[in-house]
Amino acid sequence: MLKHFYDRTMALAEHRHGVALLGLVAFIESSIFPIPPDVLLIPMVLAARRRAWLIAGVCTVGSVAGGMVGYGIGYFLFESLGRTLFEFYGNMAAFERFQAHYNEWGAWIVAGAGLTPFPYKVITIASGVTALNPAVFLVASVLSRGARFFLVAALLWYFGPPIRTFIERNLG
Repeated sequence: MLKHFYDRTMALAEHRHGVALLGLVAFIESSIFPIPPDVLLIPMVLAARRRAWLIAGVCTVGSVAGGMVGYGIGYFLFESLGRTLFEFYGNMAAFERFQAHYNEWGAWIVAGAGLTPFPYKVITIASGVTALNPAVFLVASVLSRGARFFLVAALLWYFGPPIRTFIERNLG
């Protein structure tokens, strides 16, 4: 099954809509989808190394745009649902302390999650819930997600053929 998925993804890299699909996956992963875009990014760059920078750029733009949607989900759903629950259970003071700490370190939290495999959607939604400054969120997201996806693309562009051979030989 994994080999089949890998072969389909490699073929998708050359398809005229492949990069757009990657952008869509990166977009929805940042707010609701559980699978990170790396599962498409890696095979697509391996299959089309000459397009590595375009692929990483589309992945970055899709991820950051989806992150803004995740921010909106957190911001608007908290205001309409979450605040009522915190107030009902008498936990509003604890939430306000959490919010103050989160916003104090928000740029670093977003940047750290954007660079790592930690589910980015958790941070996008949490940033909205705590009303982290949207400009701080946006800059940290662009820098961290861009660094992550362009680093992956650069490594695969540079070391691509041996990595591809290794994956194809050991995939089963």
